[in-house]
Amino acid sequence: MVEACLAIDIGGTKVEVGVVTRDGDIAARRVTSSVDPAPADGEDLFDRVHSLIAPVVSEASAADDDLRIECVGVGSGGPMAPLGEAVSPLNIRVWRDFPLRSRLASSCLGICTDVHIDNDAKALALAEGWLGAARGSRNFMAMVVSTGVGGGVVLDGRLLDGRLGNAGHIGHLVVNPEGREHAGILGTVEGEGDRSLGVTLEVNDVESEVADGDGVTVGEDAVRGDRQWLGVQGVRRGRRAGP
Repeated sequence: MVEACLAIDIGGTKVEVGVVTRDGDIAARRVTSSVDPAPADGEDLFDRVHSLIAPVVSEASAADDDLRIECVGVGSGGPMAPLGEAVSPLNIRVWRDFPLRSRLASSCLGICTDVHIDNDAKALALAEGWLGAARGSRNFMAMVVSTGVGGGVVLDGRLLDGRLGNAGHIGHLVVNPEGREHAGILGTVEGEGDRSLGVTLEVNDVESEVADGDGVTVGEDAVRGDRQWLGVQGVRRGRRAGP
């Protein structure tokens, strides 16, 4: 028997569903947009997610008769209530306190009721530690720069959850107290550098200084506590890396 997981990734621009084996192999996958066309309401978006499950499972099962799905793992934008009982992704406005875990558990076509949900960036951190760039490392941070900006932190080999399960949300660190408002907060990493919102920081001065070899100036400003310079550098690196 080949043990596998039904993996669901729910983001601000797309939804992806796949079947992943215990060894990390992807047996099947499907993707659709979460914004085009714009969902009419929360149920409309859930139906979009749900519609991908059956064809993905059928494709994976047809390729391997011994494959068995043991659980459902979901990575979703946050914030969310503990265990994903209710999710309110900042970039998915039709979901506010949407009961995602219970809805999936009751409607996964009888495949499996063992549903686990966490922040998508925290799920990324676990994946990088399992099979990716952080394999073998016990202390690291994984960062997502896409529709939004998120992060997951692993300390001493354990994923950092925080009191409400939303630890590592680096996108809400304030880097410019006088910056633009995003999700009710001024000057966050996500608000200042999110690709979908457009970068509003004045990065030209920093880029010219770095290009001229004057990295010392940037370093001195950072040591003096100028968080804007640090934020600009984080945004530049994120933009260079892409989604």
